[in-house]
Amino acid sequence: MTLQAAPADSLSATPKYVLVIHGGAGTILKSQMTPEREKAYIAALEQSLRAGYAVLSRGGTSLDAVEAAVRVMEDSPLFNAGKGAVFTNEGKNELDAAIMNGKTLEAGAVAGVTTIRNPVAAARAVMEKSQHVMMMGAGAEKFAQQAGLQIVDPSYFYTEDRWRGLQRAKAQDSLKAQLDHTDTSKAAARLGIGNHDYKFGTVGAVALDKAGNLAAATSTGGMTNKKFGRVGDAPIIGAGTYANNATCAISCTGWGEYFIRLSVAKTVSDLMEYRSLPVTTAADELIMKKVPALGGDGGLIALDKNGNMAWPFNTAGMYRGCITAEGKVEVKIYKE
Repeated sequence: MTLQAAPADSLSATPKYVLVIHGGAGTILKSQMTPEREKAYIAALEQSLRAGYAVLSRGGTSLDAVEAAVRVMEDSPLFNAGKGAVFTNEGKNELDAAIMNGKTLEAGAVAGVTTIRNPVAAARAVMEKSQHVMMMGAGAEKFAQQAGLQIVDPSYFYTEDRWRGLQRAKAQDSLKAQLDHTDTSKAAARLGIGNHDYKFGTVGAVALDKAGNLAAATSTGGMTNKKFGRVGDAPIIGAGTYANNATCAISCTGWGEYFIRLSVAKTVSDLMEYRSLPVTTAADELIMKKVPALGGDGGLIALDKNGNMAWPFNTAGMYRGCITAEGKVEVKIYKE
């Protein structure tokens, strides 16, 4: 099956979308993609869409649908989440995830976990089986084990491609440190990783079920070569993940620090709720204006209560796909 997206002007016309997914935004260029790898990404995105749609088509909940869609991408080495997570500076895989119920505004998240096969399932367990919203590190792993989730050895997350990515990032980081040696500016003095071009691949899903309920989920391995226990926007409710039946469901991908500073996901919802903006306009306001104005980049997927969708991004590409209530699949990778 060859997947062809509809023209851009048709996306906001009449189709009612029930599931939208992303596999990360970043420097994704057709000139750098082999036909085999492109085919693999398209197949993985379609598999994720089909998994979520199978839930929705039989009357399942949007929560079940976004979890199912994200789990497929977490189990694929192609994306920076779960099996394909990038490595930290210490050579570890630290995973973050969040999920939110648009009907109740309940939410759950985990950060910095290293042994949970499907972090999105752990985020949901935090939401449904604890009195908390976010858990981190070893505590989150202990909770996940008690909740009956699948625990794996950290070596499960190793992939040669991500390991080579860490070595490249370290080499560039070392070179940059030498170039900045005499720079006494405030920016140069800040600790951390300034280069963000290695981090695309975060995954997410938003869904609208037959009962009219929205849900959102996001999962990531974070930023290649990250230090000091850095956590991005993905597990932070209102920054990288948000859902509210009154407005929309959102999952973000990009340079997390900027998405946190702007509370991107919640701000899109607020623009819809308080200024009555359509989902496409509200999403564009953040991704095409406010985020780049601060120096950040990335994208998001959004689905409103009426089945209208948006997927703006200001990078070279974003792995993304959607499916309508009738089962029509659309998958895209590059900027149109």
